[in-house]
Amino acid sequence: MAAVGSAKMCTTPLRSSLSSGLSRPSSATVRIPAASPSSLAWRNSFSTQTTPARPLRRTESHIVRAASSKTEFQIKSVPTKPIEGQKTGTSGLRKKVKVFMQENYLANWIQALFDSIPEEDVKGSTIVLGGDGRYFNKEAAQIIIKIAAANGVGKIMVGKDGLISTPAVSAIIRKQKADGGFIMSASHNPAGPDEDWGIKYNYKSGQPAPESITDKIYSNTMSIKEIKMADLPDIDLAAVGSTGFGDFVVEVIDPVEDYLELLKEVFDFDLIRGLLARDNFRFKFDAMHAVTGAYAKTIFVDNLGASEDSIINGIPKDDFGGGHPDPNLTYAHELVDIMYGPDAPVFGAASDGDGDRNMILGDHFFVTPSDSVAVIAANAQQSIPYFKSGLKGLARSMPTSGALDAVAEKLDLPFFEVPTGWKFFGNLMDAGKLSVCGEESFGTGSDHIREKDGIWAVLAWLNILAYKNRNSQPDDALVSVADIVKEHWATYGRNFFVRYDYESCETEGANKMVAHLRDILSKSKEGDVYSDYTLKVADDFTYTDPVDGSVAANQGIRFVFTDGSRIIFRLSGTGSAGATIRLYVEKFESDASKHDVDAQEALKPLIDMALSLSKLQVFTDREKPTVIT
Repeated sequence: MAAVGSAKMCTTPLRSSLSSGLSRPSSATVRIPAASPSSLAWRNSFSTQTTPARPLRRTESHIVRAASSKTEFQIKSVPTKPIEGQKTGTSGLRKKVKVFMQENYLANWIQALFDSIPEEDVKGSTIVLGGDGRYFNKEAAQIIIKIAAANGVGKIMVGKDGLISTPAVSAIIRKQKADGGFIMSASHNPAGPDEDWGIKYNYKSGQPAPESITDKIYSNTMSIKEIKMADLPDIDLAAVGSTGFGDFVVEVIDPVEDYLELLKEVFDFDLIRGLLARDNFRFKFDAMHAVTGAYAKTIFVDNLGASEDSIINGIPKDDFGGGHPDPNLTYAHELVDIMYGPDAPVFGAASDGDGDRNMILGDHFFVTPSDSVAVIAANAQQSIPYFKSGLKGLARSMPTSGALDAVAEKLDLPFFEVPTGWKFFGNLMDAGKLSVCGEESFGTGSDHIREKDGIWAVLAWLNILAYKNRNSQPDDALVSVADIVKEHWATYGRNFFVRYDYESCETEGANKMVAHLRDILSKSKEGDVYSDYTLKVADDFTYTDPVDGSVAANQGIRFVFTDGSRIIFRLSGTGSAGATIRLYVEKFESDASKHDVDAQEALKPLIDMALSLSKLQVFTDREKPTVIT
């Protein structure tokens, strides 16, 4: 980008309030044109106009010039000071909406990010910007655009209406060879004026920013003094097209196009289309009023021929329709009721707020995420065109069950156990070591992008179902979801698995529980007996990245027993308030005659022992979990 004026300028004073979003620019000698309003609503407090910019036609020149300046736009220097609590978690920075709406809160973090990235990756760069459609996204997009322009970014590609799913952001970064991207999302957390908001940054290969960058961001938030803000009008995000301001361009894009093009390269759309055309095949996809509602009709209906009533809750809403867009048996209850009701469809699936998580269901049958990734991996090469030449390797997060391990062993593939967080998979993918991976937290994906991908997982299952039924006749009974999973268990054994979530616990009590468990770890040794189980190893999981040598410590407290059973305790980093404790319990069963036992029944002795050992109910005062999956 060509150099822009560095002189400080001021607008007429901006009113400071809880929701003003940005403090007053510093006093300086340069003044903007008199047409600027003297009092602005908070959402327009970064603009010299209140009307949206007109999209560019290719033959037009549209340059905004500040008074007494030869530059295309001027930069305001906005004084600020550090704000506590801006350290990013495993998936960016997440807080309540009202926190982000405080003066300078979002702007501080965005400026700190640009201060943390090498200058050559900012000046003249192309950045993707999108989100899950939640409350405050459109206003936040305007703030990000203006700060990006002031810091020398050359082009922002923003999704229409501010919408782009998390996996689609990664796909667009890779397809357009962009230098990075912002994702405005708190993922599966609720949305609305009193709920959650979040922001994260993905880097050049479409992967979540590494800790080397997020650590710098946090450091810069603790010393920040100035926000650079371009004097630009708000952009009309409802109209696809480009708007130019000298060498800075904002392009509003179709959020589906590049992503759909990639999916068509991965899957056999013709084969899937044939399955969906069968009279005896019906499916339901629940977009949960979140971002995949913007993708579902185009992909499933327009391109694959599904009936429109296959999509439920398909209109994105800024409060997700008042629901909790977490695709599990508790929060996706509408879909669960359909799939466990009379005349259930053959296949059901749901996706979360930002489109990177998924839940897979059959007729009266739930597929655990641990089993789902294992089934996809076991069937990928023969069923899915993208993997026809074979898989490079498999990986799972540490708390995820060992079902995938058995597939890697049978197929003689490299295998990796990593901490929770998709960035660890991304390193392996970039090094050519990994093809398919997953997390028990309903995240599944592959190296087609560098994020977990909810719609990818749904299409993977549809592709496998279509392949399994490719030779059946119209009157033949279909190979079902349950048939595929039970065949998998018969081959590899079943890993009974359950996760208990205790959400919004008092932080003090949660930390005391962790300290209690670490004290037990310090005294544990191989051969110790816990109820009916003999200890093999107890530790706080530490991971050394085989690609860059980085070390991630304290990633979850594990008790692994000699029969392969495991109990794991972990504090989640995805909440916006309090602490979320996750308890994972797993038991392997090779005897096929016991595979149909209910997981809660099979795991009850381990669950009881885990609760007793941790004193979880004592420290948290919780008698039962918020969510069981």
